[in-house]
Amino acid sequence: MIYDPSPIAVGVFLAFVIVVVGVSKYLGAKTTSAEGYFAAGGTVHWGVNGIAFAGDYLSAASFLGICGMIAFSGYDGFLYSIGYLGGWVVAMFVVAEPMKRAGKYTFTDALDSKFNSKAIQLMAAISTLVVSVCYLIPQMVGAGDLITPLLGLPHWVGVVIVGCIVTFIVATAGMASTTYVQFLKGALLIIFSTILTVALLKNGFNLKPSEDYHKFLTLNATVEGTAVTAVEDPAYKITAQNAEKHLVKLEKDGVNNWWEVKTVDGKTVLKETLSITDTKSGVKLYNGETKDKKKFFPVGGMTKIVVDGKEVEKTGAVGPFEFLETMGKSEILRFKSVKISDGEDKVNVFVQNPTPGSKLMRTGAYIKVDEGSTIASKLNFVSLMLALFFGTAALPHILIRYYTVPSPKDARKSTIVAIVSIGFFYILTLYMGLGAMTHGVLDMESSNMSAPLLAKYFGVFLFAAISAIAFSTVLGTVAGLIVAASGAVAHDVMTNYLGLKMTDSGQVKAGKIAAAIVGVIAIILGIIFKGMNVSFLVGLAFAIASSANLPSIMMMLFWKRTSAMGISCSIFVGMTSAIGLILLSPSMWERYGYVASAAPFPLDNPGIVSIPLSFLTLIVVSLILPEKNAAK
Repeated sequence: MIYDPSPIAVGVFLAFVIVVVGVSKYLGAKTTSAEGYFAAGGTVHWGVNGIAFAGDYLSAASFLGICGMIAFSGYDGFLYSIGYLGGWVVAMFVVAEPMKRAGKYTFTDALDSKFNSKAIQLMAAISTLVVSVCYLIPQMVGAGDLITPLLGLPHWVGVVIVGCIVTFIVATAGMASTTYVQFLKGALLIIFSTILTVALLKNGFNLKPSEDYHKFLTLNATVEGTAVTAVEDPAYKITAQNAEKHLVKLEKDGVNNWWEVKTVDGKTVLKETLSITDTKSGVKLYNGETKDKKKFFPVGGMTKIVVDGKEVEKTGAVGPFEFLETMGKSEILRFKSVKISDGEDKVNVFVQNPTPGSKLMRTGAYIKVDEGSTIASKLNFVSLMLALFFGTAALPHILIRYYTVPSPKDARKSTIVAIVSIGFFYILTLYMGLGAMTHGVLDMESSNMSAPLLAKYFGVFLFAAISAIAFSTVLGTVAGLIVAASGAVAHDVMTNYLGLKMTDSGQVKAGKIAAAIVGVIAIILGIIFKGMNVSFLVGLAFAIASSANLPSIMMMLFWKRTSAMGISCSIFVGMTSAIGLILLSPSMWERYGYVASAAPFPLDNPGIVSIPLSFLTLIVVSLILPEKNAAK
C-alpha cells in the first residue's frame, strides 16, 4: 500500500512518545530498590492495576491482529477474542490469589516457593525468557506496520524505534513506569475504540463509502483455448498471460496491471485485480498506479446491501444489532491472493472474491471446522482454543502484575477490572474489523493495518490518535515483557540460581543490562517476521506459555505429590515440544519456501499435543522421583 504521512499524525505520535518518556524519567528517579524496579514496590492500587492489566494484555495482537483477522475473515477472527478473554477466567479463579501469596518479584518465585530448587529456578527462568521473546515478536512486527502510515518510514525503522524507546522505559524505572504507561494506554485505547465504533454505527453502510473509492472494472474479452486473444476496449493492450492461474496482463496509458479471466453467465470477461509487484528497484505497482503517483484506492467494501429483503444503496445510521443483521444478509467484496512469476519479479495478484455476509458471520472463512474441513483443520482449531484459553494464566509478564498490588484480595479485584475492560474492548474489535471490511479500507499487504485505516476513513486526527495509541499499546506490552525477561535474568538466574551476592542496586543494574540485550533481540526478530499477522504469532506464544508454564502452576497448587524434578522436566518438555512442533508446522514450512501440505506436523498450533505432554511428564516424573518437601 502507498501511504502519505500526515503532519497531524506525526505531531500526535510525537506527543504520545514524549509523554511516555517523560513519565518514565520522572518515575525512574524514584526507583532504587529491587522491589521497586521489578514489582513497583507492591503499592499499586487494584483499580489502576486492573486497567494496567488491560493495557498490558490488549497488545498489538488484540488491536491490530484481531481487527485485521476479522476484516479479512469475518467471525473467525473474533474467535481469537473469545479465546483471549476466556483465559482470564482461569487467571481469576485459579492463579490470581495463590500467585500473589507465593511470589515476590517473578513467576519463578511462586513456582519455587515450596521447593527452593535450583532446577526449577533455572528452567522457569529460561521459560520466562523464551515466552517473553516469542511474545515480543508480534509486538515488534505490529510496531513496524504502524510506523509506515504514520511517519512514512520503512517497517524496520519502526521496529528499531520501539525497541529503543521501550528499552529506555524499562532501563529507567522498570515496573513503576511500565504500570502507568500501561494504565494510560489501556484507558485511551478503550475510549478511542469506543469513539471509532460509534462513528462506524452512525455512518452505516454505503455501496460507495467515499469519493475516492475505486470501482473495479469488468471488460469483455475473446478467448481461444486458454489464451485471451482480444479485449473489447481498444485502450487496453494484452502484454502477458498466465493461463494456469487464469490471469492476463493488460496495459493502458503506459501502466500495466493483471486481470482475472472469468466466465459470467456464459460470457468471458476480465475482472480487474489488485496486483503488487516487488522489484529490486523498490518500485511497486499497486492497483494500476506507480508509487511515484502517490495514489491509493480503498479496496474491499460492499457489493450488495440488503435491508428488510430489499437491496439499497446505503442505510444511514444503524444500531449495533442492526449492523450485524445487515452484514449477514448482504454481500462483501473480499480478495484472494494468487502468487505468480512476472518475468524476473514475483507478483502478488489479489483476485475479487464476492462473499455472502452469512458465510462471514459464521466459522469457515479462515478456521475450517465445517464446510471444507478436515480432521487436521478441526484439531488445529481445538489446539488453538486450548492455547488461548490456558495461555493467559501462564504468561510471565501477566503473572508479575500480581506482585504490584498490596494483597491477594487486591489481586483478585484487579483481575475483575481487567476482565470487564478487556471483554468490552473485544466486543468493539468485532465492529471495527467488520467496519474495515465493509468500508473499503483494507491493505492487502498487511491485515494488521485494518483498524487504523478505518479510523483514517473518519478523519486524520482520529487516525493519528488511534495509531499513536496503538503504538503506545505496543510500548506498554513490550515494556512488560522486557521487565519479565530482565527479572528472569537478574533475580532468578543471577541471584537465586547462581547465588551471587547482589545488593538491591546491583540487581537493578543487572536487570537494566538484561533489558537492553532482550530489546536488541526483539528488534532483530521483529524485522525477520515482517508481514505475518500479529494475532497468529501471539497464538503461537500462547501455545508455548500454556505448554511450558501452566501444567507446573496448576499441579503445584492442586496436587500434593508434585515434585521439583517433575516441575522442571514438565517445563522443559512443554517448552521444547511446543517450539519444535511450531518449527515443523505448515505455516512455518511455507515461510521456509516449501509447500505447506508437506510439513512434518499437520497443525499450525501445537497446544493439543504439547500441553497434555507437559502434564503427563510432570505426573510421571513426580511419581518416579518424589521428594520429602513435595507435600508442603
